[in-house]
Amino acid sequence: MSLKPFLNKGVIEAGCDEAGRGCLAGPVFAAAVILPMDFEHPLVVDSKKLSEGKRIEARAIIEEEAISWAVAQVDPKEIDKINILNASFLAMHRAIEGLKVRPEALLIDGNRFNPFEDIPFECVVKGDAKFLSIAAASILAKTYRDDFMKAAAEDYPVYEWKSNKGYPTAAHRKAIQLHGASIHHRRSFRLLPDPVQGKLFS
Repeated sequence: MSLKPFLNKGVIEAGCDEAGRGCLAGPVFAAAVILPMDFEHPLVVDSKKLSEGKRIEARAIIEEEAISWAVAQVDPKEIDKINILNASFLAMHRAIEGLKVRPEALLIDGNRFNPFEDIPFECVVKGDAKFLSIAAASILAKTYRDDFMKAAAEDYPVYEWKSNKGYPTAAHRKAIQLHGASIHHRRSFRLLPDPVQGKLFS
């Protein structure tokens, strides 16, 4: 099934998506993308369907051809204060604010959203597999977050973020148990399964 170019014809529409909601470490990232009405490219699909290399290729195409795009993040300390759902919405708000062109409508991946100013929005479950602008946003959010986690892994190699990107793999949790949590870990998350106890917060 090919992705739709837009929901509302003749309207400046931004697709929005986030990456990293289910991670134990690192910020949650979000992107907002406004594409030309006639945009199409075989690499711009749901980011989960692309290899890491293809996502990087697709990112370059999106950044070159989008009318406007922006990426934003909410850091672990903020996530711990406002919870991950609100942090995801905040990251999207920051991305929308970063657009050089003000959208007239928003397409949001998922089933919930906090309104942004007075811009009308539509929530689309699995929107990254339905609309090009959301797919583009998913690619930007994912690749920028991956870049952040790979850079963080240079300072904290024990957590294996280069491969797990902060997600709760067995190796990641084992490293938390052995070495404690880092500055990049979300302290409000269940970092270790009960009843395992380690030197959780160092």
